Amino acid sequence: MGKTAHQIFGGIKGYIDKQGEPYHAWYGGIASDLKTRLFIHHNVSEANGKWVYDQCSTNQDARDVVAALLNLGCDGGSGDEDQSSTYIYAYLKTPNTKP
Repeated sequence: MGKTAHQIFGGIKGYIDKQGEPYHAWYGGIASDLKTRLFIHHNVSEANGKWVYDQCSTNQDARDVVAALLNLGCDGGSGDEDQSSTYIYAYLKTPNTKP
């Protein structure tokens, strides 16, 4: 059995907390193609950026996790309109990332 949405949220929140940056400095979203979303659309540095991801069991779980991140104060959105999107991600915004 996979991780619950609550466990995934806790893991991502734990990573963010460990980095020491405020929540508003982070962007959270969901994607069906994680690498394209993070490294091409958002221009996150794969080698040097601060980013975290996990995969939820369902699209609704992914949307619930991103909603919880937004409630913390993270920037972001619901991401892909694709109902198959199950990857949840967060990254530390920099001058090079979009947004």
